[in-house]
Amino acid sequence: MSGAVSDPASGLASAQETTGAILADTIALARIPAPAGQEHDRIAWLDRRLRRGPGDLHHDEAGNLHWTFGRPPFELMLLVHVDTVFGADLDHEPSLRDGWLHGPGTGDNTVAITTAVHVTERLAGAIAAPLAVVFTTGEEGLGGLRGARHACATVDARQVIALEGHGLDAVFTEAIGCLRVELTIAGPGGHSWWDRGRPSAAHELVRLLGRLLDAVPAGVAVNVGIVQAGAAVNAIAGHARALVEGRALDEQSLEQLFRLIFELAGQGERPAAAQVLDRRPAGRIGREHPLTAAVLEVRRGLGLGERLADGSTDANAALAAGRPALALGCVRGADMHSPAERIQIASIALGAAQLEGVLARLLAGQAEPMIATTVRDQP
Repeated sequence: MSGAVSDPASGLASAQETTGAILADTIALARIPAPAGQEHDRIAWLDRRLRRGPGDLHHDEAGNLHWTFGRPPFELMLLVHVDTVFGADLDHEPSLRDGWLHGPGTGDNTVAITTAVHVTERLAGAIAAPLAVVFTTGEEGLGGLRGARHACATVDARQVIALEGHGLDAVFTEAIGCLRVELTIAGPGGHSWWDRGRPSAAHELVRLLGRLLDAVPAGVAVNVGIVQAGAAVNAIAGHARALVEGRALDEQSLEQLFRLIFELAGQGERPAAAQVLDRRPAGRIGREHPLTAAVLEVRRGLGLGERLADGSTDANAALAAGRPALALGCVRGADMHSPAERIQIASIALGAAQLEGVLARLLAGQAEPMIATTVRDQP
């Protein structure tokens, strides 16, 4: 790196120089499907991309790719998930329209990945404290934070930032806890007329879900995401299944929901089997914590404001492991988790400047954010 400046405005101008490079890599990476559990193609793309630059690379048992600078203990671990909610059967070709990049997964979490790559490359020569960037697996859906949990259990890092695509206008200091349960009921089945009166697994499941929704504890949001039952309209359902999700900002509320679901599942004419598919812990970091304070100071210099918000990210795993952690967004976007997902191209530079400032402050010990003034040539 040939030089540095402390003025946030200069830092933003510097970040704008690489908007095109970040956008190009975002388009290339967004074309690669990566549903949770099938991230290997994206990890392979990143491995090839990063071997052209600084730092050390290695893979772990959870499928994560680690990009490290210096030796542990690391001053900071940056967690960036590579999976999306979209399967390979969906068209992943992005498109540029009216100042926006459209395409599934462009914001969650492709642009976060490419922002982390470019910003870290730019600051590599100025990093004074050890840094670990971990591109994680299994953040979405029923991935169970597999990659983040493994990284937090095996990497010695003092503090953690989870990097997300959407959400530039807030700092995510509250980690939303999540409980996901599968409920299944079996019955004898039969003909809808000749065997009328036999218990229907579908009817029992509907009654169970109704009792659950009527008894949801305060502070908990419950969503019945999937309901499947029966084989034909004129057949009594011999099987029924539902996937239920509960979210809350504290572990006590989630524990209440856990007990409620298992209590209700044992009631009724035909008890249901309940299986926990995922338990994502809740947690929080205070505004006054040095990590939060450092982030907010950088954001003030960029005019981004100090709004604190809640979210469910890889930071949940770090907080559960006892590490100070929060999550940051990289861009402004819309329709996350929808095929109509899109990100605002003009906001890419602001998100990159935020990350540059935060990394520089935490890793280079600067009184003001240190931003690279030159861009490393890309082959």
